[in-house]
Amino acid sequence: MFTGIVEELGRVRAITPHAGGARLELTCTDVVADASIGDSIALNGCCLTVVELGPDWWAADAQIETLDRTTLGALAPGDPVNLERPLRLGDRLGGHLVLGHVDGVGEVTAVEPLPDGSTRVAVRAPDPLARYLVERGSVTVDGASLTITTVDGAEFGVALIPHTLAVTTLGVRRPGDRVNLEADMIAKHIARLLERAPASGTAERAVTEQESLQMSESSERARPE
Repeated sequence: MFTGIVEELGRVRAITPHAGGARLELTCTDVVADASIGDSIALNGCCLTVVELGPDWWAADAQIETLDRTTLGALAPGDPVNLERPLRLGDRLGGHLVLGHVDGVGEVTAVEPLPDGSTRVAVRAPDPLARYLVERGSVTVDGASLTITTVDGAEFGVALIPHTLAVTTLGVRRPGDRVNLEADMIAKHIARLLERAPASGTAERAVTEQESLQMSESSERARPE
């Protein structure tokens, strides 16, 4: 379990292909400070297991399934990567709950620098992920927890502050680049529950009743004294 707050910007040191999979070696300092063989580290949003370890590097084995479903198969030596250690009980949840299980690969469609130093970035997600995209909701892009600012079908936008651009790979992303996406875990579970709800529509009615209650409470707060 992760929180989507990138701890360190590492770099790919070496890639050794093996029977369709690959061993990835990454240079870094912070995330290996207390790491051990068998620990998990998120690499561009993909949870991997530490299989080798040195003072300023670590290695993980990416299997065929991982390379097929993520952007890790396109990495090359020297590429920057987002790294994060798992969340510990009692840690601050700075982003949102992230599993490190990539749901799909999206494509950056636009990058628009703004006068205040921030940057708007648009990403087209695979169509099956569109249902989980909610304005002001959360999404993980290459392991970074971001707030969705706009939604248009399967395309969503995020607004990145200069700090985020400086300490993550998002600062070098350009239109046409592919990125790992993980939809909000809570949204996925709710959608699955609704899919499996009885034909009576109990779950749908519960959601509708909750929405009605929220609207009623909002009206009460807005009513003048």
